[in-house]
Amino acid sequence: MSNIIAIVGRPNVGKSTLFNRLTESRKAIVDDFSGVTRDRHYGVGEWTDKQFTVIDTGGYVSGSDDVFEAAIREQVLIAIEEASVVLFMVDVTVGVTDLDDEIAKVLRRSKKPVFVVSNKVDNTALHNETGVFYSFGLGEVHAVSSMTGSGTGDLLDEVIKHFEDEPEEENTLPKITIAGRPNVGKSSLINALIGKERNIVTDVAGTTRDSIKIHYNQFGHEFTLIDTAGLRKKTKVKENIEFYSVMRTIKALEEADVVVLMIDAVEGIESQDINIFHLAEKNKKGVVILVNKWDLIEKNTKTMKVFEDEIRERIKPFTDVPIIFTSVLNKQRIFKAIEEALEVYKNRGKKIPTSKLNDVMLPLIEAYPPPALKGKHIKIKYITQINGTSPMFAFFCNLPQYIKDPYKRFLENKLRDNFNFSGAPIQIFFRQK
Repeated sequence: MSNIIAIVGRPNVGKSTLFNRLTESRKAIVDDFSGVTRDRHYGVGEWTDKQFTVIDTGGYVSGSDDVFEAAIREQVLIAIEEASVVLFMVDVTVGVTDLDDEIAKVLRRSKKPVFVVSNKVDNTALHNETGVFYSFGLGEVHAVSSMTGSGTGDLLDEVIKHFEDEPEEENTLPKITIAGRPNVGKSSLINALIGKERNIVTDVAGTTRDSIKIHYNQFGHEFTLIDTAGLRKKTKVKENIEFYSVMRTIKALEEADVVVLMIDAVEGIESQDINIFHLAEKNKKGVVILVNKWDLIEKNTKTMKVFEDEIRERIKPFTDVPIIFTSVLNKQRIFKAIEEALEVYKNRGKKIPTSKLNDVMLPLIEAYPPPALKGKHIKIKYITQINGTSPMFAFFCNLPQYIKDPYKRFLENKLRDNFNFSGAPIQIFFRQK
């Protein structure tokens, strides 16, 4: 199960800046489009030997104070429920506000580890001002500057002490997670695959917190299905249902070998779909994209090609992903989706013998060598696959530091062209020879 750090707090305290600092990025996984103000930011971070997911719960635009306050409270409750650790951010230059007090009141009732993070502490004088936040009664206050990074290392040292190391499961079957936004057809897909209705959708608060696992053993295929369908929170705030589903998806995604990402053909690929896709990619999971409700689309001979091209454009640069158009309602191509997922599982675990790798790749590299830089010629001499849960390759060369991303993409494309890694993210490293 993923360790999740949720950053909560009122607007403009610096949550997004801290998010960027913890995930070492300058933006959310998906750039904000105009008007998409309620998208959540979530990304992967690492500190010492611990990996974790970071959630920035910001993003609401104030309508009325009452609605806004209720929405923030909803998010904090969800974050408390789902996260391993909660970072409660406040602004030292403003001090304690009424909304801070409201959030603190909710956090005091929680059983999750909560860290009060006093942000914008850019000098010693401000450091002394952090004492005011002890009034929340939430324990020690951590002074940081998310802009410069000051104090964030010490904070993370304390945070990771609260992470759980879950033992690896003995289950050696392929694990396939069905992911996607609410109402895209995940639950219906599961029911269609196993051939019976399962009582897995409920709006009752307090239903099963864990992902639902189903052992599938039919038609010569055996694997574990991890289902995120139906795990909703009873709430009137639609955005929070989506947020809740994202947090559930992150945990289920961590357990997966392959993620089957379901997209609604009527609504098209949306920013949350792309977020889930990139999370799967960052976590080095195999990916299959399933476009559901294809029966509801008016089609001509070019419709499927146009739709597929749009998806590949939106998910760049990792576009070597199977895309299958289905109608779960009509049971159209649903078993092809599973066969494709199992093929991606094989691709993700594929090992290429070193001799074959060099026989194929070295002539291609010789024909199209890396561009010379500063008058220095780069010579790649040897390639080997590194052991890992997903395909990783080491290219040994004389000047690894001079190889740029475009050539790295060229090598990845050649590996894909020659060895079929469809659906599996590839990692390439350059080492000194």
